[in-house]
Amino acid sequence: MSESTSESARNAVDSMVDAVRGLVSEGINRRVVVRDSKDDVVLEVPVALGLVAAFAAPVATTIGAGLALVGKCGIKLENRQEPAAQPTTTAEGEQV
Repeated sequence: MSESTSESARNAVDSMVDAVRGLVSEGINRRVVVRDSKDDVVLEVPVALGLVAAFAAPVATTIGAGLALVGKCGIKLENRQEPAAQPTTTAEGEQV
């Protein structure tokens, strides 16, 4: 009985490891891109790094995102695996 329990626990751990690997791969392939009003890239970071920064310094991350939007910059989440992929999320500052 203990062998089947340890085997099912091992299967659960293996499936969890596969899920984490998939999330890390997806986080590396997706990038947060900040562009200014002239469509020049100001900042481009992998989503995984952005999440680490958001957990490490949430206040600074919030202030930076707010300043980017006030400064008429666009924040986009782009997938780098497909060259013709449309950005999935877009937030742009108000144009004056």
